[in-house]
Amino acid sequence: MSAPKTDRVNPEEASAGQLVSQLTEDVSTLVRDEVALAKRDLATAGKRVGAGAGLFGAAGVIVWFAVATFVAAAVLGLATAVDAWLAALIVGVALLVLAAVAALLGKSSVEKAPEPPRERVDSVKADISAAKGEENIR
Repeated sequence: MSAPKTDRVNPEEASAGQLVSQLTEDVSTLVRDEVALAKRDLATAGKRVGAGAGLFGAAGVIVWFAVATFVAAAVLGLATAVDAWLAALIVGVALLVLAAVAALLGKSSVEKAPEPPRERVDSVKADISAAKGEENIR
């Protein structure tokens, strides 16, 4: 934070010009200090968000390995009843069926998504044309 100025004028003895000058200096100092404080706060928050995102990524990798371990356990467990190659084939087909169901559900969800309103699309196109300096043709 900026140190307060020591050459401040007494408001009762100062002219209007001196008061305006002092006000602009004070506002400038205040804005500068607030921006510095905001930068420091954002830097701290950014570090925490980055660390959190890294931990989420690590959790995702660990979950990936856990799922792979469960798949291997399923194959090994099924291999006690049938040959190992057949157990792996059964688990692989089951995973493909699960993937197909998830893909179909995802496709259905995407198809149900509403299209953007036509007016909104036209408005954005007009804004882009105006930004490029083109005439707006409707």
